[in-house]
Amino acid sequence: MTDAERTALLDALRAEYSAVYAYGVIAAYASPERVRVVAEHTAAHRARRDSTAEALAAAGITVPPSDAAYTTPFPVDDPIPAARLAVTVETDTATAWRAVVERADTAPTRRTATDALTEAAVRLATWQSILGTAPATTPFPGGE
Repeated sequence: MTDAERTALLDALRAEYSAVYAYGVIAAYASPERVRVVAEHTAAHRARRDSTAEALAAAGITVPPSDAAYTTPFPVDDPIPAARLAVTVETDTATAWRAVVERADTAPTRRTATDALTEAAVRLATWQSILGTAPATTPFPGGE
């Protein structure tokens, strides 16, 4: 594994740590009709976090722990800011996974990163749609 690939994977893991934390905040303030989507997105980020940590450990890389807490980029105190935070989370994870795609040295890592980027882009489009953003998608997610 190259240094660039290792660094990108560690950055993606940190983005997943942050996403899992942020979805706890999102869950606290999301509209009741969003409970299912929040739970699904939280589970997806937990699974991606865990599989990324396992892959790094299997490659002999020390897996850093998550931070105890994270700061939201803006106050979240009702459903609209909660949905906006979800957009931020999915944008950040898409950006991190796109960097892995660009720096991957092996086909399996590139495939994993492509899958993670695609999943983040779909979740991002979901939240953009919920907020009424048009268009809900971008041509190259993670490239902002």
